[in-house]
Amino acid sequence: MRALAGRIVNGKRIDQALVIWARQHIESTLYSGAVAYPDGVLMLIIDTDGQAAMTVGPFEPLRETSLLRLAERSQLAHKEAEVTGVAPETMWVVRGDTLVWDDEPTTVTSGSASLIEGLARTLGLTVRREANLCDAILGGVHDFDEAFLVSDEYGVVPAKDYSGAMAQRFAGGYERLLSKVL
Repeated sequence: MRALAGRIVNGKRIDQALVIWARQHIESTLYSGAVAYPDGVLMLIIDTDGQAAMTVGPFEPLRETSLLRLAERSQLAHKEAEVTGVAPETMWVVRGDTLVWDDEPTTVTSGSASLIEGLARTLGLTVRREANLCDAILGGVHDFDEAFLVSDEYGVVPAKDYSGAMAQRFAGGYERLLSKVL
């Protein structure tokens, strides 16, 4: 809800009444609305006038999870954030005992990114943001041990060619959290 409240439509932050409507709609109708897709994706569609609709659709896992494809997705999400104020997907890398994510320190943190950041700090890891991390990755700079995408839709997605114990730990933790909530 914090990330929704931080989104921008037509140059203005989302109206607080829309955030309240979304919260109430989720609390009152999500379970009945998700009967057809119990493992589905909650979709909130907001038009340029700030009008919204909410629905649940089928979940389809990412087909391509290479480092470069995940970095491209994160880069596209950052372009979206230039308009909306929130990047729904961010690239994360492990450098020793430091977790680094591709995000501007001034942007509103997405729900999933906030969760992973909190979990990392709980584990005693140093966490920092690094603008243009995806540009470096796509430019061939791979000065890290592991990489994964954090997505509001897909959760934690380890890069198949840069996966490791830490990426798998975050992916597993995210899945455990979902299994407890559902």
